[in-house]
Amino acid sequence: MSQVITRKSYQRLTQELKAMREVEQPAIRDRIASARDMGDLSENAEYHAAREELSMLMYKVAKLEERLAACRIVDEDEVDTSSVKAFTQVTLTDLGLGREVIFKLVEPEEMDFASGRISVGSPIAKGLLGKKIGEVAEIQVPAGVKRFQVLKIEKYHGDK
Repeated sequence: MSQVITRKSYQRLTQELKAMREVEQPAIRDRIASARDMGDLSENAEYHAAREELSMLMYKVAKLEERLAACRIVDEDEVDTSSVKAFTQVTLTDLGLGREVIFKLVEPEEMDFASGRISVGSPIAKGLLGKKIGEVAEIQVPAGVKRFQVLKIEKYHGDK
């Protein structure tokens, strides 16, 4: 399953991957080589710690490569607002509380519930995806079923 991602986020993740490969990995390999030069590896804590750190870094690299290979880049300016999608800001009426709420559907790394930014993979976002203005979404959350009516759908370009 591909994950949608903005070009800006794709570039940020690509830079992060490059730093892992070109800065962090060589630094850890240097520490392993230095620790190996100290002699007996069986009781060399620095050597074992550096090997463990390299192993964890290689896992992160593999996961990031996997994510980048599977993602689909979306141009935020071309987001269709005929229904709720990733990178939209949706104004809703919480029918249980009778008040208006605004959610911005963002990538998982950008999530901040206090600011109204919810991950497109969250239960609330999944329940809203595809809804059009006027439609009601019934969404199962830990506290029970929440009902939201869609009032407005706009493009979301991130907090300025």
